[in-house]
Amino acid sequence: MKPILPILLGTTLGLLAATSAFAIERGGAMTFARYDDSTVIDPVYADRNPDLWMVNGLYETLLRNGPDGSIVPGLAEAHEVSADGKTITLTLRSGLKFSDGSDLTGADVVFSLDRARNAELGPWAGLLGAVDAVTADGNKITVSLKNPDPTIISILATFNTGIMPKAAFEKAAGATDQEKARAFFSAGPVTSGPFVMKSHVQGSSMSFGRNPNYWRQGEDGKPLPYLDRVEFLVIPDDATRILKLQAGEVDAAEFIPFARVGELGADPNLKMELFPSTRIVYAPINTREAKKDGAKNPLADVKVRQALNYATDKSVLIKLVTFDTGKPMTSLMSAATQLHYGPEPLYPYDPEKAKQLLSEAGLSGGFEVNLTTLAGSADDATLFTALQQMWAPLGVNLKVEQVDNPTRGEKNRSGDFDIHTYGWANDVNDPAQVTGWLGYYKQRQAVGTGWNNQEFNTLFEASNVETDPAKRKDEYKRMQEIYAAEAPLLFLFETPFAVAVSKSIEGYVQTPLGANDFSEAWRAD
Repeated sequence: MKPILPILLGTTLGLLAATSAFAIERGGAMTFARYDDSTVIDPVYADRNPDLWMVNGLYETLLRNGPDGSIVPGLAEAHEVSADGKTITLTLRSGLKFSDGSDLTGADVVFSLDRARNAELGPWAGLLGAVDAVTADGNKITVSLKNPDPTIISILATFNTGIMPKAAFEKAAGATDQEKARAFFSAGPVTSGPFVMKSHVQGSSMSFGRNPNYWRQGEDGKPLPYLDRVEFLVIPDDATRILKLQAGEVDAAEFIPFARVGELGADPNLKMELFPSTRIVYAPINTREAKKDGAKNPLADVKVRQALNYATDKSVLIKLVTFDTGKPMTSLMSAATQLHYGPEPLYPYDPEKAKQLLSEAGLSGGFEVNLTTLAGSADDATLFTALQQMWAPLGVNLKVEQVDNPTRGEKNRSGDFDIHTYGWANDVNDPAQVTGWLGYYKQRQAVGTGWNNQEFNTLFEASNVETDPAKRKDEYKRMQEIYAAEAPLLFLFETPFAVAVSKSIEGYVQTPLGANDFSEAWRAD
């Protein structure tokens, strides 16, 4: 939201606004090099990041995530939550249309939200688990809840609640929802977001064109987007993406290896963007009393877990793995996550403190730990080598086990590991998702660690129905304090989203949730 400035500055601000609007050029195309292709950009079925991060380009939500993380109006110009927290009333904007010119109505909203909360369809239905019914009366939408849900406003700004055209979808060929979705998207779907899909060659390319009926206005007072087209090329190889960018064959390339950030930042033709993200890199620690084979687990002792954290020099890892683009974790969640609490980096490097804790745990003579890593991952290999050297003075014999991603996931679920590498990025602009994943025992045994803290579990359950923002903030503060002290993770670092962009492109953003936002991008050449 823009601040309100004194009226005496009005003339100056008007001139600045006019100058800014005049500078923006409309039309043209932007070519974006992706590391992977989308499978289906459907709000309900999108599951992988290459799908999720494109949904908002095609489908608008009732509410939107503002640039500062706040919730701002979207297709709904206003919303209100009842005193008991069980009814949300939203007012649709007047004159909304889909890309084909048909009216966007309350019936489309009911259809879209009912589809999104259908547990028999996509993987995200649980996000709307508290919803009892969605009804529409003209432009008035009512979402009735079974119980108060403090996350519901954020969910109404999340990709899975994108509004789709009921009539067009139901006309698509197919007997089931999945069949209709495939037919709907293969035919060039009707959309509510800033773009429409013009073409898609699986595994190779995709093209978005501007939606002529999109509702948001740009700085020049005309409807967004500024660009006529966004062309996507799928280039999995990092080096090839960068070469094509440097040659001017593409205008932007995502997932720049951190080792190349300095080089591209020095290129006079490029802007090396390090967008704030909710991505964290960490290592779950098995906290169970016994290992999978029945042997006593030394990592069950909180002092041992704390010792390993103190023995880990995060600044060195950040330099080696992220080339100084990352920053230490200060909580179980990223600093960009709502209700984050972490006044300072967790477990600053203190090898003497680590030795003291191991002595108190009766392990001053050392012990063996296995680190499960992803085979072929250069970052994981670097991490293992560094940790092995850092922990050796403590008598910790760190051994490596390299596996593929499915095997790592299975080991996590079964508890057949000591410590393993992992990463996370939020999909929802609310702390409940990451907190439930990493800390709540009943959800996934606290990211497979087996950590089961009753106070934490009780606070998490209470926070999921707490509608008083101040009380919920306090609950999250306490949960983060408990988690930090108990150390069921090896807390490593946060990383940004690294995207290199031609200096001829302005306004492209990758949001903290990872979404690619081209709605206000424009060509400056």
